[in-house]
Amino acid sequence: MSIRRLPEHLVNRIAAGEVVERPASALKEIVENALDAGARRIDIRIGNGGLDRIEVSDDGCGMPPSDMALALERHATSKLPDEAIENVATLGFRGEALPSIASVARLSIDSRVVGGEGWNRTVDNGTLLHEGPAALPPGTRVIVEQLFARVPARRKFLRSAKAEYAACLDVVRRLAMAHPAIAISLEHDGRRMLSVQADEAREDRVAALTDRALADNHVIVSLEREGICLAGVASLPTYHRGVGDHQFLFVNGRPVRDRLLVGAVRGAYADVLARDRHPVVALFLNVPSAEVDVNVHPAKTEVRFRDPALIRGMIVSGLRRALDGAGFRSVQQADPAGFAAWRQEPVAQPVSPTPIGAMPIFDAAARSPLHHPLADRRASFITPPPQARAEPAAAPPPEGHSFPLGVARGQIARTYIVAEAEDGLVIVDQHAAHERLTLERMRRAMDGQGVQSQALLLPEVVELDEPACDRLEARIEELRDFGLDLERFGPAAVLVRASPAMLGQGDVQGLVADLADDLAAYDSALSLKERLDLVAATMACHGSVRAGRILSVAEMNALLREMEVTPRSGQCNHGRPTWIKLGHGDIEKLFGRK
Repeated sequence: MSIRRLPEHLVNRIAAGEVVERPASALKEIVENALDAGARRIDIRIGNGGLDRIEVSDDGCGMPPSDMALALERHATSKLPDEAIENVATLGFRGEALPSIASVARLSIDSRVVGGEGWNRTVDNGTLLHEGPAALPPGTRVIVEQLFARVPARRKFLRSAKAEYAACLDVVRRLAMAHPAIAISLEHDGRRMLSVQADEAREDRVAALTDRALADNHVIVSLEREGICLAGVASLPTYHRGVGDHQFLFVNGRPVRDRLLVGAVRGAYADVLARDRHPVVALFLNVPSAEVDVNVHPAKTEVRFRDPALIRGMIVSGLRRALDGAGFRSVQQADPAGFAAWRQEPVAQPVSPTPIGAMPIFDAAARSPLHHPLADRRASFITPPPQARAEPAAAPPPEGHSFPLGVARGQIARTYIVAEAEDGLVIVDQHAAHERLTLERMRRAMDGQGVQSQALLLPEVVELDEPACDRLEARIEELRDFGLDLERFGPAAVLVRASPAMLGQGDVQGLVADLADDLAAYDSALSLKERLDLVAATMACHGSVRAGRILSVAEMNALLREMEVTPRSGQCNHGRPTWIKLGHGDIEKLFGRK
């Protein structure tokens, strides 16, 4: 077959296949044009998920009639003042979006410049239908109808209206997040689905577009290095989601999807969040144009960095610095389901009233109910003894306002420390908190002379399968730096000669087995630093104070004080909160006082 030139309408349809994959693709191109036109307000209306109608109105600079004609020609653009294509500073420049959309849909453009007359140009699947005056305020209005209606091969591969709407909403959310100075609204089938105001603070805009609760549970990311600026918002580790669909990356104001972000965020949260949970993150990179290529994808949803290692390092460092600065902060609100359980009315039991003198008196030392000599001993069958740890104070207890996490008042179920602070009641999960503190101690030791080891009185043999032993043997030197001294002991066992001194006499068998499992799951996917953090986190879990251990008041207060000065102590190594606070107002609500 001889080579021939393709007709113009077919060329436009081929280009549409690159740029316009679905309604969300067309919407993205049109909204980006409005942003590049200097709009301060953009109103979007879509019908049937964008399959039937997409309408975008803006108050930007508008176009004269002559420019409107050029805008519908291929390879015509106002966004490249010269031939330096690598220095493009706008969201788009290909000059193919509008003619591509017009080749597979009915496209109507109304536009007016300040001081000029409005003009309309309507094209239906590549054919000019109408051109003439139009009435509208300064700006531009673009209407796309019946996308792919005459291209059934493309139309049948589109998804349901709900799925296409979800894709449109995601596009608008990302663009709105990238431009907090611009007011943007979205209506779907006549219903207002999204509306953000102009000139919002970045963290407020991100919270409005993701989850309002993020406003109280985030840290600010800010870092500058080698001419590259990183800013953004990241959730506390205790505020997370089951899927990673709330992680956003913007490069020079352009929303992009990049695997670099996923890996960097995972590395930054590796030791504070379980691997099946995902933080909410919105990061904004400003990169010199010479350091990034934005032309690797027709729709510019991907970029390529000249030095990806530098970018990844900045993201990890910026996130970790912000999380470290959060100190012992945790999610600010307790689980509403927990409050609901507290409000349930107890079922009244038909028992005879007990005189005050017959109520049991709790002896903290013996942890058993005693009775006044004149008391009725039947009271012990009516009122069970409280299951809590408390001690008589040898000296006046310190005041709660002296410490952010308050002063320990007791222990519940041998698991939770109850402390009184100036502004409420603090409840601490002793195992989760001590697990974090142990991990941070191990890190500090690794930054110094290494973790001290303690020789076992008798070496302990741990039997595992051969692949697990192989994985441990390959990491013997790294594990020795953590104070764990192993050696191979036959094909299916390892010999433990010493364990980390700071872990005490822990479960050596369980520790080694867990390390082998973790290395099997993540070893090949992690960098050396991430592997070391993983080892430290696993050891810290085994060396921390377990639930069920009775603590003295002095031990409780020592734990609270160390939490207050330890970075990231607001969450355990798996991302769960280590403490919650019930403010005085919350307590008053529980008792109906407010």
